[in-house]
Amino acid sequence: MTAPLLQMRGIGKSFPGVRALSDVSLELFPGEVLVLVGENGAGKSTLMKILSGALTADQGEISIDGTAVHFHSPQDAQRRGVGMIYQEFTLVPQLFAPANIALGAEPAAGPFIDAAAVRERAKRMLDELGVDIPLDVPVARLSVGQQQLVEIAKVLARNARIIVMDEPTAALSEREIERLFTIIGHLRSSGAGIIYISHRMEELSRIADRIMVLRDGRVVEARAAADFSSDDIVRAMVGRRLEAHFPELPPVAPDATMRLEVRDLVRAPAINGVSFGV
Repeated sequence: MTAPLLQMRGIGKSFPGVRALSDVSLELFPGEVLVLVGENGAGKSTLMKILSGALTADQGEISIDGTAVHFHSPQDAQRRGVGMIYQEFTLVPQLFAPANIALGAEPAAGPFIDAAAVRERAKRMLDELGVDIPLDVPVARLSVGQQQLVEIAKVLARNARIIVMDEPTAALSEREIERLFTIIGHLRSSGAGIIYISHRMEELSRIADRIMVLRDGRVVEARAAADFSSDDIVRAMVGRRLEAHFPELPPVAPDATMRLEVRDLVRAPAINGVSFGV
């Protein structure tokens, strides 16, 4: 059996008046996508901030490739191959893609930054992702999807093998989502382990190998994605069957009066010819 790439055991974290995490454990294997789900406040972000070195756990331990590690800063985590792609990008808008990808780890030529090496590294990282992004414009002028690809290239340029993606599709178009999933497939094939945080049920069956559900700072379910239904996931997240709170409504009578009707609504440029009734 393949040894875990990452192990987090018995992780606990408290803030004043709040127990954010209690005895949380997870394993991540090479070439695996582990999807982490839970309601807001379940502890997902706190757990990933501990993994990325932004927070220190009160209890528990972290091992990478079977060796215990201790992170006191994000730089510590990066040096051990942990890369974090936040929902809010960490790019410098005025800089070009190559400078953003190399930021903080710029190759040098004597006392100066080696601009040619910076550009070559960026091109190599983007080529590995199979994408073509303009290298000579500020990233502020790139699309959201292109900016996200720069973030991914930035993580890979630091030799990340454990990659955390926090709600990565939240601001992407359908086409950009498909491209992201293709890239995740490439990363999986290369042996990277990916922790993917999402609330979108339709995504989970497409990319997840395993799913772990957090509720109130504890792991309540963790098993193969194929063993979960959408109802199972939602029930584990909220701790109850939603049917009890949102019972099925009786069918609408054929002669019921329509209370609201909208026909051919137009509001340029976003809305064109929308009709509905309630």
